Amino acid sequence: MFFSVVIPTYNRRPILEKCLKALECQQLIRNSAVAGYEVVVVDDGSSDRTLEWLAEHSDEFPHVRTFSQNHQGPAAARNLGVEKAAGDTIIFIDSDLVVTETFLQAHADALVQGTQEFDRVFTYGRVINTCNFDNPTSEPYKLTDFSAAYFATGNVAISRQWLEKAGLFDTRFQLYGWEDLELGVRLKQLGLKLIKCPDAVGYHWHPPFSLSQLPNLIDKEIQRGRMGVLFYQKHPTWEVRMMIQMTGLHRLLWGILSLGGTLNERTMAAFLQWLIDQGKPQLALEIARIFLNWYNVKGVYAAYAEAQHKQ
Repeated sequence: MFFSVVIPTYNRRPILEKCLKALECQQLIRNSAVAGYEVVVVDDGSSDRTLEWLAEHSDEFPHVRTFSQNHQGPAAARNLGVEKAAGDTIIFIDSDLVVTETFLQAHADALVQGTQEFDRVFTYGRVINTCNFDNPTSEPYKLTDFSAAYFATGNVAISRQWLEKAGLFDTRFQLYGWEDLELGVRLKQLGLKLIKCPDAVGYHWHPPFSLSQLPNLIDKEIQRGRMGVLFYQKHPTWEVRMMIQMTGLHRLLWGILSLGGTLNERTMAAFLQWLIDQGKPQLALEIARIFLNWYNVKGVYAAYAEAQHKQ
């Protein structure tokens, strides 16, 4: 198999450098099922000189090919990456993911083993969240890193033929969220089997939580709500309603926990800042998720009401 690692990126040049350097250090065993690999970087209209920097350092990244588009979101960027890819097998990762040296080999081993039992498989690697920029791969696995997602593009390998048969990503998902899980629904309808691949490890870097991030995080939750409604319109099932939190249970749960929105970015600011000052930014973020989820639920129902009104 020939791997094409498809990476959409948007204004993430510093961590993208670490991402690409890790991919240049891959160790493949003798007689590996991997005949070769390339890294397809699709710049989604960055303004941080990502493309210029890649051109200036092209000799450091012999596996990398670059493409660009106007800012249209990760769904369109990944579709362009698949279109331009030379490989028969696509690996999707994000541009803020730093992988281990055995990452590609681990995916290959799992795919080979999986196809001995099933004819339609894809592999899903492990993603460990970290805010350690200098040494991201030093972060241990944590309970909060667990994911029950069927198909998520943070760390997944799949035969190109199944992506094309499913129809690739829906480019209407231009805001934050759900474009990969929606494609996952279509892949599941084709009968693809998920093979967990914990040895294919990627470390997902994000800056330590600070109060200055809250406006952007709130906006993302509102966007995720709008895209969740699009997801539900395409697949109007109870499973999708649960995924996007468009149920009375979610409305009740996050309403109670946030005291009807009384606990929010303003009223909890002092407490969150205290936790950050105590060296516990991750705990502060987890607590902030109480009102962030309330914003998401409100965003879902607002977008759904708007969609119903337009019909």
